[in-house]
Amino acid sequence: MPAHCPNPLRDLVAPPITTPVGSGVDKMLHAVREHLGMDIAFVSEFREKDRVFRHVDAKAASPIQAGDALPLEQGYCQRVVQGKLPQLIRDAKALPEAAVLPETSAVPIGSHLSVPIRLGDGRVYGTLCCFSFIPDVSLTERDLQMMKVLAELLGDQLDHDMRAGHRRAARMSELLALIDAGQPSIVYQPIYDLESRRLAGGPKLESSAIRSALTALETLPEDVYVAVNGSPEFVSSGELPALLQSVDISRVVLELTEHASVTDYHELTSALAPLRALGLRIAIDDAGAGYASMRHILSIEPNLVKLDISLTRGIDQDRKRRALASALIAFARETDMGIVAEGVETAAELHTLQSLGAKRAQGYHLARPMALGALAEAMMLPPTAVPGAAPIARSSSV
Repeated sequence: MPAHCPNPLRDLVAPPITTPVGSGVDKMLHAVREHLGMDIAFVSEFREKDRVFRHVDAKAASPIQAGDALPLEQGYCQRVVQGKLPQLIRDAKALPEAAVLPETSAVPIGSHLSVPIRLGDGRVYGTLCCFSFIPDVSLTERDLQMMKVLAELLGDQLDHDMRAGHRRAARMSELLALIDAGQPSIVYQPIYDLESRRLAGGPKLESSAIRSALTALETLPEDVYVAVNGSPEFVSSGELPALLQSVDISRVVLELTEHASVTDYHELTSALAPLRALGLRIAIDDAGAGYASMRHILSIEPNLVKLDISLTRGIDQDRKRRALASALIAFARETDMGIVAEGVETAAELHTLQSLGAKRAQGYHLARPMALGALAEAMMLPPTAVPGAAPIARSSSV
């Protein structure tokens, strides 16, 4: 993939998850702090030279905040893990080892409970701690045991999250390696004009491969368009115009999936407007698959609407599917939008869709996805060779 090609996958790569995120830990800390009558509770993570406070719950103003970091040797936590301080301290100033620490007076720390959080392999992740500004002689070993149980639960959750994070990072690294090597390879599935039996266009794969997919325009006849998928977020990012600068934009159809949520239709249509003025056509993909179809269609006013496979599959045997497809086709006709029926896999489905007024179709019954070379070869077939009831033998998936 060219170095200047947008690479949204790269933005998804992050360091492996090392701490549970969300309200669960915060709720647990709040409950522990309230139960023990402490002023502050926190979860800290030990790093090479410091510890970072991942979660903090405080009764009022707190000297530490989530995200703060301190040197490992500063404070109580590392000393507790090393056995230099006890896990349960009822009165810090009454304990010589704690009384001499600057934090005891500066914070101040009156009572303190701290237990290590250990991962499944025995490594110390960090600590679960509670402390109050004044001594509390009512604290018991039972309170400490409760802290240990909670720390064990946290360790289990951390193990789960870290394994999931490592798996995600490994998958993303593999994908990025493929992309840097010029992958993914693109295959094209033809859309056929059902009246002329000629190829109308070839859609897409990944939005990250738009530039690669558009190279097909150099090979395919000038009256054939290429459709590519782009999410609303990608369109709004401003990256699309650069991808279309070097191609005949009138031969490009941008498909916006019905499943992709749109938070700001005005922003999306504003980003599309200058491209549409240059000849870019817009399609709503997967129409009929969910509740957002009509809102997308009404707000974006596409040039094409693609009927989802969930609507076309078995349409010859399902009265409700036929009624919905007929309504969408009629609506498209009245509003000057084209219709493409996706997922056509049988002659009966194709015949039914044609009888309802569908002019273009795509699916295994007509042709499977194929590499560009095979697609170009299929383009050499005379119009009468394009099937009305059987797939093209030489257009099998590559």
